Amino acid sequence: MVETNASKSFISFEPLGIVLAVMPWNFPFWQVFRFAAPALMAGNAVVLKHASNVPGWALAIENIFIKAGFPENLFRTLMISASQVEAIIMNPHIRAVTLTGSEVAGMNVAAIAARALKKTVLELGGSDPYIVLEDADIDKCVATAVNARMINNGQSCIAAKRFIVVESRLEEIESKKAQIMSSLIVGDPLLPESQVGPLARGDLRDELHAQVKASLDAGARLLLGGKSILGPGFFYEPTVISDVRTGMSLYHEETFGPVSAIIPVKDAEEASSVANDSEFGLGGSLWTNDIVRGEKLARAVESGAVFVNGMTVSDPRLPFGEIKRSGYGRELSHFGIREFTNIKSIWIA
Repeated sequence: MVETNASKSFISFEPLGIVLAVMPWNFPFWQVFRFAAPALMAGNAVVLKHASNVPGWALAIENIFIKAGFPENLFRTLMISASQVEAIIMNPHIRAVTLTGSEVAGMNVAAIAARALKKTVLELGGSDPYIVLEDADIDKCVATAVNARMINNGQSCIAAKRFIVVESRLEEIESKKAQIMSSLIVGDPLLPESQVGPLARGDLRDELHAQVKASLDAGARLLLGGKSILGPGFFYEPTVISDVRTGMSLYHEETFGPVSAIIPVKDAEEASSVANDSEFGLGGSLWTNDIVRGEKLARAVESGAVFVNGMTVSDPRLPFGEIKRSGYGRELSHFGIREFTNIKSIWIA
């Protein structure tokens, strides 16, 4: 209820209808459920166009909803190609579109949806900052930093990518991070002892190596790795590179793989400035024992989320989303449930 001059007034959150979801391969279950659960809770129906290399996962998700007792056809998987997405978006039965994927894919889908005046939610790339201040707990910070960078072999939009470190702790961070990264076991992801698996495709590995080489040629300093691993599978060495500066590929571009870029800064003020010197704004992490200062700096970082003394994750209790070229809109929490609704005001005299 909302108090107005009416006898009764309130806000009604009503479903939009059928929502098309265009989803990626790197977390083929979680990213679909992260969108679908809130959208279905709000009363919408969902059609899924999953990545072309995970059709089995797409069909399995549809079967899960059927087994869970959802009404028939409330969630459907479309076995279509990328070239057919435009026709689906333009179909009058589709009322909104959500996409998780690349910037290029997001811009294309948003442009098509805009022609039909349909709402979109986009979760695109990220180059998340991982800020380390002088009073951070370095042992915990570095151990978490390795996990934050290496999740899914570094193929995650919310993986930490730019490690922004105050100069007073730089040498310690470099040494400990290189030591831990060098001990990781690279191998077949089906083997229990493996800690780092391959990249998804050869072109992704080639692009990652080109970013590494360009940054080293521009003056960055190699601490560990920096090469492809020969043999079957698209493996790349766990890599640590320091002295990354503005103008370098690793400073500005998203890196999708096991490469850590360390950016030295003088102090917290410069750390905040460097964190925001990016086209992306998905997540971020900040390490300090001064919680008051940590909260203040977290507010200054331009992103959809900042985790103080922890790694960025998508938690169903918190809204998940982004700003700048990382996209717009929110998933999860009550914000995600209301994202694909008509927020209707009802006023009764």
